[in-house]
Amino acid sequence: MHVATNILVVGTLVFLAHAFTGVFSRTRIPDVLLLTIIGILLGPILHLVTPASFGAIGPVFSAVTLIIILFEAGLSLDLDVLRGAIRPTLTLTLANFLLTMISVGLVGWYLMGSSPRVAFMLGAIIGSTSPAVIVPLTRKLAIAQSTRTTLFLESAVSDVISIVVAIGIMDSFQFGKLRVGQMIGQIIATLILAGLFGALSAFIWSALLLRVRALENSIFTTPAFVFVLFGIVELLGFSGYVAAVVFGAVLGNIEVFHRIPWLQGLLPSEPITLNQPERDFLGEVVFLLKTFFFIYVGVSIKFTDLPLVYVAIALTGLIFLIRIPSAWLALDRTTPIRDASLVAIMSPKGLAAVVLASMPLEANLPGGRELQAITYSVVFASIVFTSLLSFLIERTFLAKIYATLFRQFGRVEDSRNQLSLLNSS
Repeated sequence: MHVATNILVVGTLVFLAHAFTGVFSRTRIPDVLLLTIIGILLGPILHLVTPASFGAIGPVFSAVTLIIILFEAGLSLDLDVLRGAIRPTLTLTLANFLLTMISVGLVGWYLMGSSPRVAFMLGAIIGSTSPAVIVPLTRKLAIAQSTRTTLFLESAVSDVISIVVAIGIMDSFQFGKLRVGQMIGQIIATLILAGLFGALSAFIWSALLLRVRALENSIFTTPAFVFVLFGIVELLGFSGYVAAVVFGAVLGNIEVFHRIPWLQGLLPSEPITLNQPERDFLGEVVFLLKTFFFIYVGVSIKFTDLPLVYVAIALTGLIFLIRIPSAWLALDRTTPIRDASLVAIMSPKGLAAVVLASMPLEANLPGGRELQAITYSVVFASIVFTSLLSFLIERTFLAKIYATLFRQFGRVEDSRNQLSLLNSS
């Protein structure tokens, strides 16, 4: 396309993104879904843009988007809420990932005729949830901060587990056996060491922030520091995304760490975190990156084989059925019924699944083409399912169905509400 046409399209897309945000606030139809549909129209349907059009920038742009989204979401985490969310986060993450991988693997093995390793590799690839979808979607929904934190942390941790397990199964084709102990050790080391890198970097950056602000045009230096942190941690073999989350969470709660006696000698005299103009700027950056990220996801989706699309839709339905017992097992019984219902429909797939799905094909593994086609369709279908179900739970009888499934939840909260009503009367 002509340069002027490209610029016209970019400006139009930004205006549409703002309009879609307004649509979301009025109708609960998520803007991420509408942006993905635009990408599908531009890519697979009209063939005006292809993933190759982005060249090497495409994967880099996707990584940058996730880094900034995770960092900005980490900044908004409350440390007290974070502590309370650790147990349900780990339980939900492990339950949902294992149930998804096992169920999808068994279906692929017995019903689709795939080899066991390919089938379970598919289950591992689509076993995580997408922070790029979860974060903007949950911010528009009226749920408790603890529930929002649990969903956000699950999406960050599950990406790590999905990547390590899927690559471990791919490596088994080369080494001839599955190294389960090595995979578990790598997951634990990745989460702990990446978290330590993120926390230490937050302390360092808090100490430097006042001096950095004295520089001219310094408002983008904090995101730049996050990129440096991500690159170093990834080159060391750990998760840069987890480091970005922890960096944001520690920097956003730096005043809490100043109250810890044994840390007071190591930290500057005054706790320094991002000021409001810096946070507002970061929010604008997130909005722009999110807009073009989901268009890119839509462009990248392939619908080349209709039977495989049908398989993907069936697997997506299975994933959302599995999500119900995962939420039921993981969440505290004091969780409000509505929150539990929303957790049970939050299972969108995203960038990690798209990237992992391309690796078997590039390595010429058996079934690589089919696995990629199914995964791409699952990514889109899962975003549609999440968006549609979140709309239906807020507007239709579906809320009553999920309320019945989670009828044992929210009892303590309900009794407290009743007591407060009695006291007020």
